[in-house]
Amino acid sequence: MTDLIAVTGASGQLGRRVVRRLAERGARQRVVVRDPGRVPVGAGAAEVAVASFEDEAGMVEALRGVRTVFLVSAPEAADRMPLHRSVVRAAVAAGVERVVYTSFMGAAPRASFRFAREHGETERLIASAGLRLTSLRNTFYADVVPGFVGEDGVLSAPAGRGRVAWVAREDVARVAVEVLLDEEHADQVYDVSGPRALDFGETVRVLSEVTGRSFRYREETVEEAVRARAGAEEWQVDAWVGSYLAVASGESSVTSHTVQAVTGVRPWTFGEFLEAEPAAWRHLVRR
Repeated sequence: MTDLIAVTGASGQLGRRVVRRLAERGARQRVVVRDPGRVPVGAGAAEVAVASFEDEAGMVEALRGVRTVFLVSAPEAADRMPLHRSVVRAAVAAGVERVVYTSFMGAAPRASFRFAREHGETERLIASAGLRLTSLRNTFYADVVPGFVGEDGVLSAPAGRGRVAWVAREDVARVAVEVLLDEEHADQVYDVSGPRALDFGETVRVLSEVTGRSFRYREETVEEAVRARAGAEEWQVDAWVGSYLAVASGESSVTSHTVQAVTGVRPWTFGEFLEAEPAAWRHLVRR
């Protein structure tokens, strides 16, 4: 019988995949949700706790008796660090020993991508609190790529010829489950990517081949990218543009062997992901 594992963000795109796979493995788990009506399908006999990162006292109770927590980072916002500090304090108060955290590739104080800087800060926060950290530094999700394309079929971005080894959330979930179930992964930092790094031109060519609709990539300047996003909040523009600059600089170009090394199965290529999960791009061909 495994120790009790808590999964935060259990109703989200990644969390629900982890919950389902843990249930399939017969793991003891407690799903932590904000809304009791959003317990993910496939949770099986999992315990349910209702709490949010904003409610530190509630989170302490949600994590009490738990040894390992799968900590999905809070939604992107102007400043989500107070939420991360709150949940880390709650984990310590509840007696949690280990945290598996969904970080980002290239997490560092001077990273181009705003949220990579925050992820680096959160990693340090967890470790300095005395918790054993396993950091999953995921690259950009393959699942979000179709959302980058405009209604005109053009993906416009200041990403230059930088490359990304897009990783499917399903592959990240497979890694997370293995890491959660085996304490040998404690105190480790893993880069998590797909098997092949593509530039944006190659990315849209694959998207075109699989969907049957022609797409193209238009390289923007930073100034053009900022103007195109006029009207959004400053932090959003900083995050959007910074994500593409991270690609252009090569910070997100790492192709790691983590998925296969940890799970024993090669991760999907971008094309294989699109073939396996057409719901991610159907909206593009309905336009």
